[in-house]
Amino acid sequence: MDIPGQQALALARQAVEHYVWGWGLLPPPPESPPLLNEPGAAFVTLRLGQALRGCIGTLGPTKPTLAHEIITNAVAAASSDPRFPPVGVKELSALLYEVDILGALEPIPNEGHLDPEQFGVVVQAGQRRGVLLPAIEGVTSPRQQVTIARTKAAIRPDQAVNLYRFTVTRFREME
Repeated sequence: MDIPGQQALALARQAVEHYVWGWGLLPPPPESPPLLNEPGAAFVTLRLGQALRGCIGTLGPTKPTLAHEIITNAVAAASSDPRFPPVGVKELSALLYEVDILGALEPIPNEGHLDPEQFGVVVQAGQRRGVLLPAIEGVTSPRQQVTIARTKAAIRPDQAVNLYRFTVTRFREME
């Protein structure tokens, strides 16, 4: 793994540990590789073994730098994912981290322009928006990918949607 990937994962881990120990939001490091110093969008995923423990992200930059974005999303994945209770101190040593840095959203005319291994998808109808990252275990077809994203956003199967795809650069800790 390259240095920016190692630093992105270390930053996510430091942010979660800093927050869970009660020390608030970690300040971004003063020195970062160029990738982390530019604005960018990222998802941070936490796992206990293979089990999902939290995942929060942004589809476009919302902070001054990608380092800020990773810190904010790591803390949100640990404390604000509505599917899970907040991460506790006893879980910290067992957590595995994944940081996905997103490319730009690209509008597509239909799901025929998707490959669930290569592209993530955004399905949008009005204010409702469902997102699914690429290369999710068990997701093998564009139709399945879109259906899951629709379900996450409570968008009916017969409702007209706008579709967008995006690429990710994934950095992952292994067990």
